[in-house]
Amino acid sequence: MELRVTCLPGDGIGPEVTSQAICVLEEVVDGFGHDLELDEKEIGGVALEKFGNPLPDATIQACLNSRAVLLGAVGSPAFDHNPRELRPEAGLLRLRQELGAFANLRPAVVYPALAGCSPLREEIAKGTDILIVRELLGGLYFGQPRSIEGAPGAREAINTMRYGEPEIERIARVAFQLARTRRRKVLSVDKANVLECSRLWREVVTRVGRDFSDVQLSHMYVDSAAMSLVLKPAEFDVILTENMFGDILSDEAGGIVGSLGLLASASVGGPVGLYEPVHGSAPDIAGKNIANPLGAILSVAMMLRHTFQLAKEAECVEAGVISTLKGGFRTRDLARPGARTVSTEEMGAQIAEFVRLAANATGQAAS
Repeated sequence: MELRVTCLPGDGIGPEVTSQAICVLEEVVDGFGHDLELDEKEIGGVALEKFGNPLPDATIQACLNSRAVLLGAVGSPAFDHNPRELRPEAGLLRLRQELGAFANLRPAVVYPALAGCSPLREEIAKGTDILIVRELLGGLYFGQPRSIEGAPGAREAINTMRYGEPEIERIARVAFQLARTRRRKVLSVDKANVLECSRLWREVVTRVGRDFSDVQLSHMYVDSAAMSLVLKPAEFDVILTENMFGDILSDEAGGIVGSLGLLASASVGGPVGLYEPVHGSAPDIAGKNIANPLGAILSVAMMLRHTFQLAKEAECVEAGVISTLKGGFRTRDLARPGARTVSTEEMGAQIAEFVRLAANATGQAAS
């Protein structure tokens, strides 16, 4: 199979973690007999510096000509005072729209080797395996009108949370279908006791749930869900929620598993999938070769599974991550005080070597 991928390293630690993810992807295509067509473009702060635009037309076109996009991170304090449309994050929001990526999938898994990294007691965190399905193109982040108006000292800010029935139905169906591949439980998170958007959300999700009688559906208010996540995270399976709630809860899930650096994501639903680690650009550690590349590497595994339908290859990458963690390899964010740590490059190289050996073993067994 030919894998056409556009890589957008972006800002901060983005180039460091995506380079390791690409090394692992190259071992996959070499070991399993695929071809990789890779294009690299700018987004975010680096695109602003070079082109004055956080998402240049050439980047959009390259992404649309690919089958999948691997993104590092966007964001830089240098642009904090720019107008909204000239901030790095504006490029990411527009890219999601251009790709039609309405469904954001964010797994949060407590790996046995890292159970002690969770700030929760090990007996509480153990067994956590959550998939957050977040609606990505609606809600407060995209709703109109939005503005800051008035004279200094008396200004008013407006954001609009807006959802239509078709938007809710399509993301709900994604969640129910994915639940069928897991433990067949969907928790829909809203704020239906206060928000009209959430009342419509709950009504539509309940209706869609009737088409999935084999999946158990429950509902919870977002504040209660946030509390329950830290009290009994192992009880959750698929969490379905809207844009802002999903953004917040997925970061909470990152804290539960031990580090945001572990979290991968897939943004799907359109013709091209967008894959990125959940962490930000982390400018304070950029260029130091200490960032955790696992979120980016696991994003490659999600790309192989969801865009290219290569389950065996995805499982090989995931097995490489598990084996590496089991072998005691830790970047700084995962290490206990005084423990030995490895660099970004060393962590990536260990997983790439596992994939190379595993792919060769698979090829020899097949022959």
